[in-house]
Amino acid sequence: MNASFERTGPLKELASYPQWAQDMVADCEATKKQVLDHEIWRLMVNLELDSESTRNFMMGLWPFIERFPSFMALNLLKTRYGRSMGDNMARRWLVRNIRVEQNHAEYWINWAEGAGVAREELLHGAAPRGTDALTRWCEEISARGTLAAGMVATNYAIEGVTGEWAQMIYASAKYTESFDPSIRASSLRWLHLHADYDDTHPWEALDIISTLMGTAPHVGDVAHLGECIKRSYVSMILLGDRCIETCAHRRMVREVAA
Repeated sequence: MNASFERTGPLKELASYPQWAQDMVADCEATKKQVLDHEIWRLMVNLELDSESTRNFMMGLWPFIERFPSFMALNLLKTRYGRSMGDNMARRWLVRNIRVEQNHAEYWINWAEGAGVAREELLHGAAPRGTDALTRWCEEISARGTLAAGMVATNYAIEGVTGEWAQMIYASAKYTESFDPSIRASSLRWLHLHADYDDTHPWEALDIISTLMGTAPHVGDVAHLGECIKRSYVSMILLGDRCIETCAHRRMVREVAA
């Protein structure tokens, strides 16, 4: 049986967590950096993302945004109150944050509309080909994986890296000021919220996962969690690649360089 873990140090300091968790996070850092260094964010903040690529991004991520509370609900089904401290923490956290997520689909639609993608197209149009890997992966691991695996893939990996790219975009005055003042606040609310609270959510998820796993989990179980994190990151990288593969500005720069 794994030795129990109860965090005593600060939530947002990696040293507060078991050594296996620290090593896992470090091992995944290079893949996470590929997400944050993706060309799509530079194009977006420099207003160089063309209309087709913007549509690909908004519509490609929409199924994931709309389904995200469902992934959390699938993980909630795995908990049992009183079975362990980790179960109790996960149950309480998931119930609370499913409610937090309830309005985020509408905020995404507002961002899309502000960026030029119509609500009806988002709701009823087909997502661009090749952008569904992230949604399919998160649904699969949330439905079939362990509680720790489901939460590490979604609430730790995806919420964490999303908070960081949302911060990059929201911090760009060039990008935010490109929205008409009359709709700016509503259009950017999704970004604002995720740049803010997603700084805490992944740490809370890591705390829960560490409590579920204990201080001395099986090495194979830890390796599996690391692979889940990396697969989430890679799925987001592939989505970004697909969104900008036809970007006119990107193509022009490459042609000039050639």
